[in-house]
Amino acid sequence: MLKAGVLGAGHLGKIHLRLLNQSEKYELVGFYDADESNAKRVADEFGYKYFNSIDALIEAVDVVDIVTPTLSHYNCAIKAINKGKHIFIEKPITNTVEEAEDIRRLLAEHNLRGQVGHVERFNPAFIAVKDKIEQPMFIESHRLAEFNPRGTDVPVVLDLMIHDIDIILSVVKSKVKNVYASGVSVISETPDIANARIEFENGCVANLTASRISLKNMRKTRFFQKDAYISVDFLTKKCEVVKMKDAPENPGDFDMILQNAEGLKKQIYFDNPEVENNNAILDELETFADAINTNTSPIVTLHDGTEALRVATMIIDQFK
Repeated sequence: MLKAGVLGAGHLGKIHLRLLNQSEKYELVGFYDADESNAKRVADEFGYKYFNSIDALIEAVDVVDIVTPTLSHYNCAIKAINKGKHIFIEKPITNTVEEAEDIRRLLAEHNLRGQVGHVERFNPAFIAVKDKIEQPMFIESHRLAEFNPRGTDVPVVLDLMIHDIDIILSVVKSKVKNVYASGVSVISETPDIANARIEFENGCVANLTASRISLKNMRKTRFFQKDAYISVDFLTKKCEVVKMKDAPENPGDFDMILQNAEGLKKQIYFDNPEVENNNAILDELETFADAINTNTSPIVTLHDGTEALRVATMIIDQFK
């Protein structure tokens, strides 16, 4: 079992602590949190060992799970890597692309493993359909959330939209050509609602909307490709696949047939795969353990996290 320690015991940090503690692939050694009063509350309530310094925790583990505020990701990661530790780092990977590149370079020099916490890659609805997404040419994504002061220290692009940026970059096998975006600050000092249009070199276009001031929650992405429409609801963990094929000469009474202006007939059919329930955060942590143990590439690499941040930064730059 890999010895793991968590940096940061906030809302998400406590979830990581609980899951690492129950995982059969890790031995949870303990945690560090800069807020001493919060750290003592977490230690007293759950019985996890509290370390009084980052360095002490890093020394005691094989894997450092970084769940601190984004601004501190870089320093925490550099400390851990220099001590020869593998790192799991929450999204966004760092505050700047330059910092992310530094971490990637240093990790490679030390021959260590690193994974970024883009948890939607492990959403069971996305897992169920990802192999059916082939050369999408138009993607539409909506990630809307009710207002929550937690996370408003960064633009909504880094808070919410970056999830969908990573998903889109994982399925579009082409380089980004152009980015157009607009954002509006309503409550926070940084944009609370944003829309971005990403154009890829292969002609694919992705239209993303993210808001943290909505009246209801929504996390839905739709992929349009040749002869298929695929919808993923990341919130309800449901998916829908609608496909088209050449209509049979003698369609059945219940076959759905469409005919275009040129007289070409297509049959519509549904190919909805089974969605297997999982704990996405536990899965991302345990697949990282597998990558370390087998010396293979993690599912969400530091390169993936860096590229998602790079596109997010391009979007934010459009606001200025």
